[in-house]
Amino acid sequence: MDFKLKIDTFLNSLGDIKNNYHEPIAVSNKSIILCRNLLCTFKKQIIKRGFKSEHEEIQFFKQVKQIPLTHLIYYTEIRSFEIQFPKANKESQKKYITHKLKKLNRFFLYNIDFGHYIESQQSHFDVQYYTRIYLDNIPITSTKFYFQDPDFCTARDMLLGKYKAYKLLINYLQNRLNKLNNFNNYQNDLKWTANKTALTELIYALHCNRVINNGNSDLKEIADSLQNLFQFELGNFYKTFSEIKARKNSRTKFLDDLSTGLITHMNKMDE
Repeated sequence: MDFKLKIDTFLNSLGDIKNNYHEPIAVSNKSIILCRNLLCTFKKQIIKRGFKSEHEEIQFFKQVKQIPLTHLIYYTEIRSFEIQFPKANKESQKKYITHKLKKLNRFFLYNIDFGHYIESQQSHFDVQYYTRIYLDNIPITSTKFYFQDPDFCTARDMLLGKYKAYKLLINYLQNRLNKLNNFNNYQNDLKWTANKTALTELIYALHCNRVINNGNSDLKEIADSLQNLFQFELGNFYKTFSEIKARKNSRTKFLDDLSTGLITHMNKMDE
């Protein structure tokens, strides 16, 4: 099996999910299914073919499997968080996020030695950590996984997945907390004076071109931030975008006008 091709296809599909589904729970549900399917495919291949060498086995459990596994844990945690997230009262929301962050910090503190091993890119325990023969020799430290398939798990591959996923989760939670704080504290005199269709065009363009946080911010995060910045309520911007797509003439009228206006201004400056 060409693992690289499978991983590339998987990552492209994850990107498509983020582009086509905008609510965190919907994105998580679709992503979880995608991750599980790829892990099942990998498991069948491993049971059928095995590995040619110890090095190949380590590479698979330490690197290849980690990509869908990390995303599976990450999106499972996101889904759980969003389902339980308080629907009203911003102070309750802040407390909930802070509580989750404290739990994550305890995880990293409890696994500080393993974290040092990972962050310093050490490899002297890789045989024990990432080959299946040592699964019964090294106790499982995670309290959430009571059974691990001996054909498809090693002593530390699940812990490595959690370590990587929880680092991503911390960023997600901190962004949510920052948005709540900024909503209350940030004041400015900038107001959006064009229409909601124009702002929707801009939001989608910024998201699709991955120019915010290296493409790691979802569409709703960008939309919420710009609505707060410009003190402007977009309403159902997903519906607005559907109307934009249905245009018979230019589907990027506002962006076209921006480009034309800037070019005209430059030309006048050159005269």
